Amino acid sequence: MRLLTLAVLLGLATPVFAQKTWAQTALPLNIGGRVAPAPDGAYEFGWPGVYFEGRFKGPSVEVVVDTGAEHLAVSIDGVRKAELTKAGELHLLLDRLGPGEHVVRLDKLTESQTGSARFEGFFVGPREGALPAPSRPRRIEFIGDSYTVGYGVRSTSRDCTEQQVHDLTDTSLAFGPILAGRLDADYRIEAFSGRGVVRNYNGLAPGETLPVLLPRIIPGQAEPRVAADDPWTPDIVVIGLGTNDFSTPLHPGEAWADEAALRKDYRERYVAFVEGLKANRPGARVFLIAGDTFDVDVGEVADRTGATAVRITGLDRGACHGHPSVADQRMMADRLEAAIGVK
Repeated sequence: MRLLTLAVLLGLATPVFAQKTWAQTALPLNIGGRVAPAPDGAYEFGWPGVYFEGRFKGPSVEVVVDTGAEHLAVSIDGVRKAELTKAGELHLLLDRLGPGEHVVRLDKLTESQTGSARFEGFFVGPREGALPAPSRPRRIEFIGDSYTVGYGVRSTSRDCTEQQVHDLTDTSLAFGPILAGRLDADYRIEAFSGRGVVRNYNGLAPGETLPVLLPRIIPGQAEPRVAADDPWTPDIVVIGLGTNDFSTPLHPGEAWADEAALRKDYRERYVAFVEGLKANRPGARVFLIAGDTFDVDVGEVADRTGATAVRITGLDRGACHGHPSVADQRMMADRLEAAIGVK
């Protein structure tokens, strides 16, 4: 029997192995984030913060998932019951939940920039009844870098190994899911640590910036790509890009002669990126996060595109490698909530 981080919590979570599920009925799903449907009804997923939700009536539900290299969280009625931290396929039975209606949810916590996880479904047996999936009145899309990912956010130290960064990343604690919860919104996150608008951290992986990765359904795979007629359209788009463009000095051989040239290219390409997003997301309000080192640049982009710049300053950056802490992420959600002003 596989041990889980919170595997048997109050006697409600029982991890089991099986060739097939004990239950017979798959729950209808509310899916937050990009997924690649498989012929057998499963879903592969790789972007941070992907989640699946289902509703049912009755005392038990089974979760079937192949975690890949990811850490995943299982919740019932908004209360986290288990964290799945071991690689491989898992059948998790949650029972003794009571006879009423329940919501089951699976959240992707970590960021693995290659590979994917595979969700096979929520299942109930003859004692339970499947109900329509949850839904919310608005949708938010978050596009960004490690700040949006929640990179190492669980750490209370800036000094982290590569493995600790992976294990202590928790996108559910990042500003996006926090904000979406406050605004009763479903959400998607397309964020990749180390990527920028025109330049990645320290000049790495030239030509593979976030705008280049954005059309992908699985970020580490060039195919498949999002369909041009993707029916998921957000009401609000929040973009946080620029830290990686400017956080390290230019190196000989990079595409820009100096920082002035880099900033000009950043502004022009960011304008084009935002305009392209707006064309594909008609009616969406766009908010651009402006950090300390590129707030003037973002202000110009916002002015030229009709977006709203949201200045974020005063972070303590106490998490892994100087990234935002849990308190920082909450503060970022506060600033964005005030700017958005949705009641």
